[in-house]
Amino acid sequence: MRLSDRQFLLVTATALLAVATHFGQLPAWLAMCVPTLILLRVAHRRRTQRKVALWLRVPLLFTLLAAIIMQFGNVFGREPGSALACAMLAMKLLETESVRDARAALGFSAFVLMSALLNSQGLSITFAVCASLVPLLAALVALQPAATPTPHVWRSELKTAGALFGLGLPLALAAFLFVPRLGAPLWGSPGGFQDARTGLSDQMSPGSMTDLLIDDSPALRVTFAGAVPTPDKRYFRTLVMWDFDGASWLSSGWRRPGSAETLRTLAEPVDYEITLEPSMRPWLPALDVPLDVPLDAPADARMDSTHTLAARKQMGELRQYRLQSATSYRLGETLDERDRARALRLPAEFNPQTLALAEKWREESDSDLAISRKALELFNASFHYTLAAPLLGRHSVDEFLFDTRAGFCEHFSSAYVVLMRAAGIPARVVTGYQGGWWSTTGEYLLVRQSDAHAWAEIWLQDRGWVRVDPTSAVDPVRVEFNAASGGAGPDWMYGNWMRNLRNQLDLVNRMWTQMVVGFNAARQANLLQPLGISKATRSQLLLILSSGIALILLLATAWVLRGDKRRREDALDAAWRQLLVKLERSGLGLQPAEGPQTLLSRAKQHLRDHPVQPRLKLLVECYVRLRYATAEPAPQDIRAFANQVRALRLPGRGFGKR
Repeated sequence: MRLSDRQFLLVTATALLAVATHFGQLPAWLAMCVPTLILLRVAHRRRTQRKVALWLRVPLLFTLLAAIIMQFGNVFGREPGSALACAMLAMKLLETESVRDARAALGFSAFVLMSALLNSQGLSITFAVCASLVPLLAALVALQPAATPTPHVWRSELKTAGALFGLGLPLALAAFLFVPRLGAPLWGSPGGFQDARTGLSDQMSPGSMTDLLIDDSPALRVTFAGAVPTPDKRYFRTLVMWDFDGASWLSSGWRRPGSAETLRTLAEPVDYEITLEPSMRPWLPALDVPLDVPLDAPADARMDSTHTLAARKQMGELRQYRLQSATSYRLGETLDERDRARALRLPAEFNPQTLALAEKWREESDSDLAISRKALELFNASFHYTLAAPLLGRHSVDEFLFDTRAGFCEHFSSAYVVLMRAAGIPARVVTGYQGGWWSTTGEYLLVRQSDAHAWAEIWLQDRGWVRVDPTSAVDPVRVEFNAASGGAGPDWMYGNWMRNLRNQLDLVNRMWTQMVVGFNAARQANLLQPLGISKATRSQLLLILSSGIALILLLATAWVLRGDKRRREDALDAAWRQLLVKLERSGLGLQPAEGPQTLLSRAKQHLRDHPVQPRLKLLVECYVRLRYATAEPAPQDIRAFANQVRALRLPGRGFGKR
């Protein structure tokens, strides 16, 4: 059967919505190409009423396939697979002309919608997928050959689709809760997320953190067992970088077991829990200096000599772990010769002006602290904090210190550490997150990717490694409040009110993350504890699931069948029954098994000379013709009859008794 224009528009709209859920993951060229192809197909069908010619479809198919392979290198994996699915859905619409093709396209659209959740299970994308299911169901309803003709076709189909969606929600909830889960989701394999969401890197060069500083997505959320640290103490240590090649700083990597830096706490440690968003990185950020590896961290997590935490595997799913950290401490009070040499090493023939300045400060100063103060005073006097930092060349530190004098945290920390090393002071770069937004309602600290930060540590005699944040000398607001306040976050796009609203709404995202995204196999096993079952087995979960599905189906069947006879009548009989109701309300008693002509005769006597008699006569004759003289009445004739019945106005009940 050939598709009507309305059916085709529903199918194409559904496909377009399915593709739209992938826009954040598709390459820019494909995100523009696929919707354009779909819209051109709509225009082509309206003009020609035919499918696109085969000689055009085949070359276009191979062109898209080749372009996707050139973009990704293959067609396997989440990103190339999603791109290929969206492209093939658009290609399917080029040949969709029959109901069979339309059903296949809608099935493919459902698959494309499902695959969007393989890239993200966030609240917004989940609701977008659910909302897209309603027009998909409406399109399936529109394809039914026995669809009831009504004057408001679109409204009727959407209403039916909404009812089907509502009936499916309890089944979906039961499956979510009780279908036995794997230890990790199938989509938790490495390499599935785009680089824009990969968090901190193990190397740092001027400008390398720009993408993070404008990334508004959450990085981690922190709850504290006691007092909340003040903003100036909210440094989340992630990586320590020792090695500098003149352009980039590199992470130290794992150190030998016997080289751990000593840690002496000077105050009570802070107890807290971190919920880490998927980052596809192995790092486990921790407040300041963690005391030990958390017991509930990934099984392969470990802490290196610089008290940074990481796992062997990438964090491809939500992680929660509890920690104790010191915010007042002495770290590495003794420094062996190997580490001292590494903390002083600088590449040869780089940044001669910086080296000369540091040597001058050494000659003029009587202590390492005095040299550090000189560097901070230099930054404070004539530098400014900006994300729009100029590009730097071979002698990057020289150009930054003596020419551009503009940058953000990685510029300041890199230049500071080079100055300290050139002056003979052991120093290193530390990257992580700083600041965050405290939710008084949810009582947790939200740390976004835009809160990524870089600072420095210098080694001082009898004090060990001491944190120095050169950025605070230039822009104290950045450290006191957050990245957006210092111009490092997305505030260049949003006003303060928008940022505050976004932070407030994160409470909903946090609940979604904890209750839905974080619902793993361990939490499912504890689901039946209120019933006295300490750890539910798979057989128990499946038993509850099957019982729940049976109960839901029984209730749904009873609800569907609860309607009266009118729900089972077709549109013509429904309109006729409406006419009978109007006659009964006017005082005409209805007789069982009474035919239309007999009813009309009694109605004439009842209404006598009322002006509505001719209209009633025409309506009855129209019904007889449509019901008995026509094999299959045309939908437009039925709608016209129903409209006339609705417009009919009969006198009140007391008319026939006068």
